[in-house]
Amino acid sequence: MSNILVTGGAGYIGSHACKVLRAAGYTPVSYDNLSTGWRDAVRFGPFEEGDLTDRARLDQVFAAWQPSAVMHFAALSQVGESIRAPGLYWHNNVAGSLCLMEAAVAAGCLDLVFSSTCATYGDHDNVLLDEGCAQVPINAYGASKRAIEDMLRDFEVAHGLRHVIFRYFNVAGADPEAEVGEFHQPETHLVPLVLDAVAGRRDALTIFGTDYKTPDGTCIRDYVHVMDLVEAHILGLRWLEAGHDSRVFNLGSGTGFSVREVIDAAEAVTGAPVPVVEGARRAGDCTRLVSGSTRAGAELGWVPARSTLREMIGDAWRWHRAGHYDA
Repeated sequence: MSNILVTGGAGYIGSHACKVLRAAGYTPVSYDNLSTGWRDAVRFGPFEEGDLTDRARLDQVFAAWQPSAVMHFAALSQVGESIRAPGLYWHNNVAGSLCLMEAAVAAGCLDLVFSSTCATYGDHDNVLLDEGCAQVPINAYGASKRAIEDMLRDFEVAHGLRHVIFRYFNVAGADPEAEVGEFHQPETHLVPLVLDAVAGRRDALTIFGTDYKTPDGTCIRDYVHVMDLVEAHILGLRWLEAGHDSRVFNLGSGTGFSVREVIDAAEAVTGAPVPVVEGARRAGDCTRLVSGSTRAGAELGWVPARSTLREMIGDAWRWHRAGHYDA
């Protein structure tokens, strides 16, 4: 049974990845500093506490577990924060990833699956985005992820570090068995914010902008179920194990849903109204952001079968009712 080092394994997506890794016959070794992750989310394999920028600690972990590959999720990921404090993102995301790559190469661990983002594309409003679209990020979060992608390509040329890069669209939902789920402090993602409003954990959901050129005036985004997303990572890992070349894949459902459509679906799933407040547009918000890529399906055989609003919100609601990591 191969060991897989999962950076950010105590976080939202990393913890779900650990669950599917274990089910697929791997041993996920979570490496996390717990700055945004949760110790209670590490349920499917061993845990090693440490920071990405701590090379000595990384060397210890690689030596102890001798992983065959790395799944790299650990990152700061709040767009607004990255605009206010870009240094945090260049230090944590970029310098930390450099340290991780150097440690992996030194340990002879030369397969890496990387969690990137559609934020690397920047503001291509109303354009169906595929992997060939220009990468012109408009904030430090997207720029840091693009820089890591560039580093991976350089490390492959110099050291043979092969990689699969996944550029995510909006991730939602939770483990259907409610063992792990989405919980951030502060929370910035739409689906958990909607469910917090339903549950009375916040007074109301703010809709930022109701005058966009969409059927109902609210922004449209591409949502993908977290379990579909992490299943793609298993496929990406196996792609590398089979000896294929390094590759970039978008991970989106290819379907856009507006903010009001998400609200309507949440009301249907929960049977309760969502209290809302209408606010002004936020700077930098695109009208429509949807993946137009079919590459992951064609080359990996990936199918986002769970990525319907009803299933994503239903699984997230089950998790919300089950309790939070800080409860």
